[in-house]
Amino acid sequence: MPRFAYSAIDINRKSASGTLTAENPFAARKQLRGKGLHPTSIREVAVDEHSGLFSRAISRNRKGLASDFTRQLATMLNAGIKLTDALTVLVQQQPDPRFKNALSDIRDRVVTGESFADAMAEYGDFFDIIFISMIRVGEVTGTLGASLETMAGFIDKRRRVESKMTTAMIYPCVLILGCMAVVIFMSIYVIPKIAEQIEKTGQQLPWITRALVASGRILASPWILVILAGLAGLVWLLQRMLRTPRGAHLRDRVLLSLPVFGPLIKQRIVARFTSTLSTLLRSGMSMADSLKVVAEVTGNTIMNRAVRQARERILSGADIATPLRDSGVIDPTIAHMVTVGEKSGELEKMLRNISDTLESQSDIVIERLSAAMEPCIIVVLAIIIGTITYAALMPLIKFSAGQM
Repeated sequence: MPRFAYSAIDINRKSASGTLTAENPFAARKQLRGKGLHPTSIREVAVDEHSGLFSRAISRNRKGLASDFTRQLATMLNAGIKLTDALTVLVQQQPDPRFKNALSDIRDRVVTGESFADAMAEYGDFFDIIFISMIRVGEVTGTLGASLETMAGFIDKRRRVESKMTTAMIYPCVLILGCMAVVIFMSIYVIPKIAEQIEKTGQQLPWITRALVASGRILASPWILVILAGLAGLVWLLQRMLRTPRGAHLRDRVLLSLPVFGPLIKQRIVARFTSTLSTLLRSGMSMADSLKVVAEVTGNTIMNRAVRQARERILSGADIATPLRDSGVIDPTIAHMVTVGEKSGELEKMLRNISDTLESQSDIVIERLSAAMEPCIIVVLAIIIGTITYAALMPLIKFSAGQM
């Protein structure tokens, strides 16, 4: 049975926290109310939350469960099935235990009269702010089925875009890891044995062989643990720095100024912005509220600042294109298209066209970069492996020829 960590307030308005065991979050709330506590937050404490990078990768993958759930729920609602009945069916057929517990709790809270969006808001692992905002709009306007269908298409589109980036990096990563394995094996096991036999004859090894033997000794010695610990510490410090506002701003500045990848990153940021804003506007959300949501999901501090400035201008009655143009992330041409769409009253359609165009362009760039990277990586790896082979064979060739 799952365990839940909770925060609550007792009858004397004092804070209390702890853990308890229950079938689902709804049952956990009932337990707390039976003890005279008013729960303020309840979160499932899963065993895999503390099991490292693998469990975090699983947690990220579970966000993909929202796509199938959204599509199925939209189909049921558009067919005239009640929300609670549709949720009951989806709970019964859900194989993932954590997602099933979340859906069960959401259904139970909806049955008791709580808003569907409010019930989903506590499960950020599965439903992000865009999802919850669109659900809230759908509930208010009575178009929940249409909002869910729009959201399902948006999630599928975003997953396809992310998968293209991941797929493009698989082949280069496999090549690099394979080369590293060969280098480590040759440096630790092969070259030192050859060098040992040559040194027994009293002959001097070539400098490149001596360098590889020294590197192999370092890799096989306990000092490698110290070096790895130092590198891990540097990575940890860098991550801490990048979490600060100044560090995140510097990181985004550097990424956008990269000679080859900078324009691609910029295209992806703008495509994500226009696609998300278009989806929110199509669902019936106001421009100000849409920009508030988009600002939290841009993934770039520079774009975040520009979107917040655009929202402030909207609230003051001005246009949104100027702060977007001044940010340096959005090209003047795209900013002009936003202005035209804003003046013509077809901003949502214009944003959707911009998003489709940018995604098509970035797909072409990714394919070209992938096609160019593969031969470059192969050439570099061939040079590295050739150098190691030369360092291993050169002493033997000289020794056999009597030059050593």
